[in-house]
Amino acid sequence: MAIKQDIFRVSLSEAKTLSWWRARRSKIDMSPPYQRRGRLWSATDKAYLIDSILNGFDVPKVYVADFTWGDSPLNLKRLPYAIIDGKQRFEAIFDFYDGRVTLNDDFVYREAPTIKLAGLGYEDLRKNYSEIAEAFDTFNLSVMSVIASKEELINELFVRLNRSKPLTGAEVRNAMSGPAPKLFRKVAEHEFFTTYVAFSVQRGQDLNAAAKLMMFEYEGKVSETKKRNMDQFTKDAGKTDRSKLELAARRVLDTLEIMTEIFLPHDRLLLSAGAVPVYYWLVRAVPTKTQRFVRQFLIEFEDARRQNRTLSSENPQSSKIDRELVEFDNFNRSTNDQASHEWRFRILHSRFNAYAKAQSD
Repeated sequence: MAIKQDIFRVSLSEAKTLSWWRARRSKIDMSPPYQRRGRLWSATDKAYLIDSILNGFDVPKVYVADFTWGDSPLNLKRLPYAIIDGKQRFEAIFDFYDGRVTLNDDFVYREAPTIKLAGLGYEDLRKNYSEIAEAFDTFNLSVMSVIASKEELINELFVRLNRSKPLTGAEVRNAMSGPAPKLFRKVAEHEFFTTYVAFSVQRGQDLNAAAKLMMFEYEGKVSETKKRNMDQFTKDAGKTDRSKLELAARRVLDTLEIMTEIFLPHDRLLLSAGAVPVYYWLVRAVPTKTQRFVRQFLIEFEDARRQNRTLSSENPQSSKIDRELVEFDNFNRSTNDQASHEWRFRILHSRFNAYAKAQSD
């Protein structure tokens, strides 16, 4: 069936029970490109949703891309459905079915408050309270079916649905149209981000860092990386010269490959996402023959910073205080400022050159 241009239709799907969706979970793409990362809800949050379902409270609608009507270039995994909004709700429901979530300790079943159900899981209900389990199975989840011919339309819907929710800048940019978000995702899939960084990537911190590195390479210099700058870069980059953006991505991937030879998995030097752009620019700048000194240099540099902060706190007038390290700490408070990127890099680069020379002598 040929796809028509500019189709966009959102309609209430025919009622489907939770057991119907459970039986078809393998046919749902839970992680399309525009989606937020999963597993953001705590077990308590998930159990609260199950509480709402069992006690008949309203559950917000779920939006699902419907590919059952015909072939679509947006159906990347060739599955009938893809989550647009409601991933956390589906995960909570499936986790309850799988026994990974149980009812909260304060759970009260409104229809029969004297029944003690707190702490029970789905299998407990099915074996001992079959009618309650059946009520859960037959609950009709309100699902909005979305048919769209362009990814931009789904991205726009996702952003609009989450406008009142605390989306991070990276999550919003990930749902933008254009070539940049796809390349950010490609860079964030590199082993450096999946294995070597020690900061959380649950809210798109890896995508954010990847975008900054792409911006540096695209512009050929360190730049301001505040939200407005990153949003503008994401909107504009590659629209007139896609090859330039793709070249920037290749350069980033090449340098990240070098960084996996320098850093360790879950490296303590990579606890902060704010350090990655400066470390990246340092690795990019040093000669190949001295790259082997980078990690030990950074370890000693960070130790010197800690000792210097202690000395500055205990004896602010001491002549032994390293004022350049104090300056580095000051710039490190605003890691998205262009001046912060520039000066932190200059200090690191200058000190590294002296360190590498001493190691080579």
